[in-house]
Amino acid sequence: MDIDDILAEVSGDGSPPETRDLQELTRAWVTERSAPELLPWPSDLLERVLGRIHQQIEVVEEQVGNVDPKTNFRLIIIQTELERFKYLVRSFLRTRMAKIDQYTLYMLSNPTQTARLSACELQYAHSHQALLESHYRSSFLSQFPTSLQRLDDTAGGISMIEQPDTDAAVFVRALRNIEEPVVIEGTDTDFQMRRGDVYVVRWSAVREHVLSGDAELI
Repeated sequence: MDIDDILAEVSGDGSPPETRDLQELTRAWVTERSAPELLPWPSDLLERVLGRIHQQIEVVEEQVGNVDPKTNFRLIIIQTELERFKYLVRSFLRTRMAKIDQYTLYMLSNPTQTARLSACELQYAHSHQALLESHYRSSFLSQFPTSLQRLDDTAGGISMIEQPDTDAAVFVRALRNIEEPVVIEGTDTDFQMRRGDVYVVRWSAVREHVLSGDAELI
């Protein structure tokens, strides 16, 4: 099974809930790794996935030591599935934390970005920024004039706050026909996205379509 099989569209009610959650988690993982900025926290999906992981861990712990070959084979299947979910969750969270580390001040100063953080991520971002500011002040900022000690200074029209490059190129696949033309800001270029087509385009041009579920990053 390759990534295209995993990311195939859910067929409907015939797919088991765990299969749909795996597909959604895989899509969220790929999209988060490919997007240059932090995406909204998928609270419902992660709640279901983490709940299923805890349930499977409990089943494994209860059956450990059982000498029945059929039970042992079932445990191997459960553990394999469990490790797959755990890998995706860990990689997904590491990707988000890397973005938080890089753009902490930008996220904390931008309400739209702050709203995309989970409660734990928001707490981590505040703690991370507080530690950075404390380190910078004790290391060198305290030696500067007060007017030069701000980490969010915008003097001279140049912001010190690092921001994601929303014009970075991404690979995107349309999941359905999009009637409204996609316009590349700052150019006279526009195009129609048709289901199944793959494009290399600026993230800013397709951001809303990805967030709405009309397209996905690959």
